[in-house]
Amino acid sequence: MYEQQLYKVLNNYIDSKTLNHKNKYKKWDYGYNEEYDVVVISKTGEIGEVYEIQNLKIALPKKHDVVEFDNNKWSYSGYPKELKKIKSVFDWEEYPLDFKEKWYDYIDKEFTRREEGFWFINKNVPTYITGTHYMYLQWSKIDVGQPDFRESNRLFYIFWEACKADKRSYGMCYLKNRRSGFSFMSSAESVNLATISTDSRFGILSKSGPDAKKMFTDKVVPISVNYPFFFKPIQDGMDRPKTELAYRVPASKFTRRKLDDNTKLQEITGLDTTIDWKNTGDNSYDGEKLKLLVHDESGKWERPNNILNNWRVTKTTLRLGSKVIGKCMMGSTSNSLDKGGDNFKKLYNDSDVTKRNANGQTSSGLYSLFIPMEWNYEGYIDSYGIPVFDTPKKPVEDPHGTKIKIGVIEYWQNEVNGLKEDQDGLNEFYRQFPRTEEHAFRDEAKSSLFNLTKIYQQIDWNADLKNSGIITQGNFQWVNGVKDTKVLFMPSKQGRFFLSWTPPIEMQNRVVIKNGLKWPGNEHTGAFGCDSYDISGTVDRRGSNGALTGLTKFSMENVPPNHFFLEYIARPQTAEIFFEDVLMACVFYGMPILAENNKPRLLYYFKRRGYRGYSMNRPDKKYNKLSTTEREIGGIPNSSEDIKQAHAAAIESYIEEYVGLKENGDYGDVYFQRTLEDWAKFNINNRTSHDASISSGLAIMACNKNKYRPNPVIQRKVYDLGFKKYNNKGTLSKIIE
Repeated sequence: MYEQQLYKVLNNYIDSKTLNHKNKYKKWDYGYNEEYDVVVISKTGEIGEVYEIQNLKIALPKKHDVVEFDNNKWSYSGYPKELKKIKSVFDWEEYPLDFKEKWYDYIDKEFTRREEGFWFINKNVPTYITGTHYMYLQWSKIDVGQPDFRESNRLFYIFWEACKADKRSYGMCYLKNRRSGFSFMSSAESVNLATISTDSRFGILSKSGPDAKKMFTDKVVPISVNYPFFFKPIQDGMDRPKTELAYRVPASKFTRRKLDDNTKLQEITGLDTTIDWKNTGDNSYDGEKLKLLVHDESGKWERPNNILNNWRVTKTTLRLGSKVIGKCMMGSTSNSLDKGGDNFKKLYNDSDVTKRNANGQTSSGLYSLFIPMEWNYEGYIDSYGIPVFDTPKKPVEDPHGTKIKIGVIEYWQNEVNGLKEDQDGLNEFYRQFPRTEEHAFRDEAKSSLFNLTKIYQQIDWNADLKNSGIITQGNFQWVNGVKDTKVLFMPSKQGRFFLSWTPPIEMQNRVVIKNGLKWPGNEHTGAFGCDSYDISGTVDRRGSNGALTGLTKFSMENVPPNHFFLEYIARPQTAEIFFEDVLMACVFYGMPILAENNKPRLLYYFKRRGYRGYSMNRPDKKYNKLSTTEREIGGIPNSSEDIKQAHAAAIESYIEEYVGLKENGDYGDVYFQRTLEDWAKFNINNRTSHDASISSGLAIMACNKNKYRPNPVIQRKVYDLGFKKYNNKGTLSKIIE
């Protein structure tokens, strides 16, 4: 049975007494409510249910004026024939008063629904859609005519309304699946907002200039053309423009006759608002002031264009000083990482609403939203707009009467199974129709140094396990805060360590004293690899993380063999905090560490504290061949070409043997997704950003140090002992010269 995780209803999030009191006096203001950490999207002063969509809490309006259509679901209400023939407000003015009075209530109700949203009964459940969603369903013409109601679009528009209401937000960064309707929905929103905004500008960008133009001419303009007259402002220029849609009063032409007759021109007011598009480039819309920027296909900007550079520019078009005056509606599937996907991934990750700066904003200013493919896959949505996740006992109908016999999850899995032998085809399918964020940002198999098939098999297996129960997050600390005693592990959601195994109590903090020095007592069971750093901070705050990885060996102890049990990828405020974290992990597990000695501060830290015995020497040299520094602090110079190749080969060998689907049908037990993802994009020629790969490779080398021992070169000399060789053929022997 499929369990959706896209949103949840937070029952009793606001206590009933406060809720009822403020509802009674209509005290809930539209926008972000700091007291309750909720974004109110109600414009009536009253709120009802509170949704949480991708960690953003959103208060919906209180239920009222619920419409029940005859078929118990959304139904398009046709445009009255009497009004269809009215093309503009000028035509409307020509009609008699009694005709206009007949339609005043109808028109007022449409404006109210546009402003406040709309309630209707869907499959016996009162359902709320925002005013923007109502305008899309009721008044926007798309390529197939009127759009269908979809539950996924309802949640999308609720999230978008929250982005508009929240003064901290610059808009949304929407990670989507293919054919989800984003281009039409964003086009509809452009027209909806532009037709109620004065002195404003609306812009469109896409992966290329022609794509932006096509979106403008094929989507934006037709939606505007087909608006009812009471929503359509005065328009200047052609009915179907190619570059700019201008809602303003056309310029009047003065003639000699008008001037001579002193003809008084009729005063007409217009919105002075425009919608246009720009060619794709880093500086598109630079210097402009926008009310809305639609960023279509933003995950497909290929070199030399860069979505990150463009967003840094266009973000300034949406603000005046610290005040956000415009919003961005950004949405896309993702290309492979080296074809624009990597920049979009960074932008998406920088839009996480749980990671805010002191001003309450995300790093990008946007709010990220991901809707899995099963919510929005054509052909697997029933007539009520609800996805058919699981295979139904009896076939159900889609909005067009076609029978749906299997669930979308089963269909998707069948497609995946059919592409198992075509890894690039499978990764493309994942990117187009992702069920997880990891699927959406899959890279091409040919761009990876390691076996990407096995890595992604493991990633998918971990995702199916919902491995929150396998991984424990937390921090290490000394008992009672006294250093160099015993170490404890304390679970914490803010912890920097992620563990999949801890040793039994009798093995914890096991230490051996040799000649007055401390040595790890569990050296035979495993080891750590570490990618360290020396400087606490950098000017641009873009220094790489410190990374620590723990790996077990095969041993007779109660230890899982060849198992990555610890992952640490972080950059605490000071380097000393990082050093202490690493030291405590080594003491707790009683295992040695192989670290890079070209960043020696960590190793000197170990020595000063009396833990030189925990720092392994480089395994590829004999002790008498080590340099003076290497004898003093240990470590390995992970910079020479030989070490680089040995390091990469160690990871490659481990992946082939222990990652993904094995020959016996079991899966590997590498549960750390960040490490797996880092392996997937590892570049041996540019290793600085691959902290997890560096530390995990060193851990593998540390656990297999016998493989790297130098073979002694034996030189054999030839000595002449004076013996002669004879050829005994024939009757006489002859000396062989």
